Amino acid sequence: MATLTAAEKRTHARIEYDAYLATCPSRHLLSTLGDKWVVLVLSALAEGPARYSELRRHIAGVSQKMLTQTLRTLERDGLIDRDVEPTVPVTVRYSLSPTGHSFFAVVRGLKIWAEQNMQTVLEARSAYDAEAGS
Repeated sequence: MATLTAAEKRTHARIEYDAYLATCPSRHLLSTLGDKWVVLVLSALAEGPARYSELRRHIAGVSQKMLTQTLRTLERDGLIDRDVEPTVPVTVRYSLSPTGHSFFAVVRGLKIWAEQNMQTVLEARSAYDAEAGS
């Protein structure tokens, strides 16, 4: 058996991900990252660390269940950090992790695009629905 150089070991250790393949784990990540609550939570945390109740007030319409589920998923995927302060009662703050900051650069553009193009999209939907209804 031949001895591998450090570069060869890194090449062999590197896993190539291809989201077009049905078995690729990046598909699950893409599904998670495309969720509206993920985009809104990351956008809220980009403004600075926040407690659960602050996030709930800031993000209109999010249920307690969905916010909790979204925060757990984002923490598990390493996009947010959860800081627990041993106070009475316990204080928990959420913030973007370095990975979350890098992803937010993408999310920011998506959020801005949606806000700037919503009127055009609404008009297109209306025209499509009128034509489909005839």
